[in-house]
Amino acid sequence: MKTLLWGVLPYVAFVLLVAGIVWRYRYDKFGWTTRSSQVYESKLLNIASPMFHYGILFVLVGHLMGLFVPESWTDKVGLTEHTYHLLSLYGGTAAGVLLVLGILLLLYRRRTNTPVFRATTANDKLMYLVLFAAIVLGMVAKLTHASGDGYNYRMSIAPWARSLFTLQPDIDRMAGVPVLYEIHAVIGMVLIALVPFTRLIHMFSAPVQYLFRPYVVYRSRDPKRVGARPDRRGWERTGS
Repeated sequence: MKTLLWGVLPYVAFVLLVAGIVWRYRYDKFGWTTRSSQVYESKLLNIASPMFHYGILFVLVGHLMGLFVPESWTDKVGLTEHTYHLLSLYGGTAAGVLLVLGILLLLYRRRTNTPVFRATTANDKLMYLVLFAAIVLGMVAKLTHASGDGYNYRMSIAPWARSLFTLQPDIDRMAGVPVLYEIHAVIGMVLIALVPFTRLIHMFSAPVQYLFRPYVVYRSRDPKRVGARPDRRGWERTGS
């Protein structure tokens, strides 16, 4: 069972993620969308959507730092394990609460707005269920081991996660990991496998290029403004 969970399931999830992305891109480009329901209702969406997106972004960044930044690196910059635990506890809990509130508001909106509810697919319901379970269980696991320095997952789960990239998973690292953390990890891998088959696929088409595009310069046609181009005469006039 340990080999299946920590040595096989991660690669199954990764293969489904990559294969699903390729399949969606080749055969379902028109379905590569969030299927926005803003046209049906926007007031509540304008509150819930930013909460959801910022929450999931902070949670993702926190997981990437916790799993892929070795403890030795933080030790070198003077960040003790106790300080890291407090940052992870309070920062992770705040991000998790923000994300959970965003999900709950989105679910409330979908359930109480008839057009939005009719546009909800079975994939949407499964996605919300798995995502909600992953976040809540992660928060519960963290808060359950909040006393003292908490559970140092950077000595067990993090090295195991990094070992996956060497194609030699160190499944022995997962021995003794608290059950709540194990369940959280399993649900997280299931969520990764589901990403290409749900609306979460749109995260891979985020308009990142907009951050680096050059400024668009607009010139005024108001003749009162300094530097405005004078009116054309004769045949140069538009429509002449």
